Amino acid sequence: MPKKIIVTGATGLAGSEVVRQAILDEGISEITALVRRPLPIQHPKLKIVLHDNYRDYSSLSPLFAANDACVWCLGISQTQVTQDEYIKITYDYVVTAAQAMLSANPAITFVFLSGMGADSQEKSRTLFARVKGKAENNLKRLPFKKLFIARPGGIMPVHKKENPAFFERLTIPLMPLINLIAPAVMISSVDLAKAMLLLVKDGADKIILENLALKASLKKAR
Repeated sequence: MPKKIIVTGATGLAGSEVVRQAILDEGISEITALVRRPLPIQHPKLKIVLHDNYRDYSSLSPLFAANDACVWCLGISQTQVTQDEYIKITYDYVVTAAQAMLSANPAITFVFLSGMGADSQEKSRTLFARVKGKAENNLKRLPFKKLFIARPGGIMPVHKKENPAFFERLTIPLMPLINLIAPAVMISSVDLAKAMLLLVKDGADKIILENLALKASLKKAR
């Protein structure tokens, strides 16, 4: 049966691609983009829900109850915000949302976009690795029937992003070269989106999927 999904971070690189690929995917019947501002895309399958407070989801219980899955792509680079802001966005928002979704819908599938190098020990000197690891660990403690954590490496954008951050303008031109030298640590935005949608539809035999496992899932599905 086609799935109804919620996508967060739909204005970002990964989330916007999840929306695009979900529109094309016959296995997805409805997409709800949970965003702070409207999206520059319209489609009969796509609903836009504007939401400002990512620490309070009390008004969204009916939405959570009506959907089969959430693909959580909301995030930000640690270079763009303070440490406190990064922790709030990367950890607080997702854990609070996951708890609210489970309360409204115990059967909901949750796909969390983490990243290569996330530290499950929460001891890394790198803020990204430490906080992503903490978020993963706390999600795993929640009683999800189906939880999947995607850990992509470098994400190569297939579609041009509007107003890319300074660090993205510097790194994006280098990605084809990195992919040529070390393809195991790179994945295209389209392949990442398709892999996360496969997790929604078909699941996986493990919770955490590293970059190579995400890419392999697509080959297996073809």
